[in-house]
Amino acid sequence: MFAVSIGLGMRGATPRERLRIAIAFPIAEIVMNCVGLGLGELTGRLIGDDAGYVGFAALIAVGAYMILEARSNMAERQPIKVSSDWSLLITSLAISLDSLGIGFSIRFVGVPIGISLAVIGVVSVAATLLGLRLGRLLGTRVEDGAEMLAGVLLALTGVAFVTLKVLHVG
Repeated sequence: MFAVSIGLGMRGATPRERLRIAIAFPIAEIVMNCVGLGLGELTGRLIGDDAGYVGFAALIAVGAYMILEARSNMAERQPIKVSSDWSLLITSLAISLDSLGIGFSIRFVGVPIGISLAVIGVVSVAATLLGLRLGRLLGTRVEDGAEMLAGVLLALTGVAFVTLKVLHVG
């Protein structure tokens, strides 16, 4: 979300567009976390606590994919457009796919759901607004670095969750 916000900021989003993005991105993050939580609960009922490893593996896989995407050629990428409500919805959901894995995993790390979703919402708004502002100020080079950093952090989060679960910490 941060990397996409930087990219959108580089393209000169209007104040109205920034507001729409700052609302849509965090809502999508929270919705995807809730969907992931539901899937995690269902999977947990079916296969038990080992279901946590599925969510952790998803975090690692999505992080690895983000790293690969960040390394791909910028010339091959299509610019993201969020001018219509439909394109903003699709973009918001697409950049929130990692939240499925996070939501899936929440149950297995013992984090209080309400607090988690509130923090995710606040951080999402802040990351979106900061990304839009930074994009406007810093340019294309930052977008690639932010996407790479996001992928690395997401993959490391998955590895940390697996380690904590294996060590029975938390």
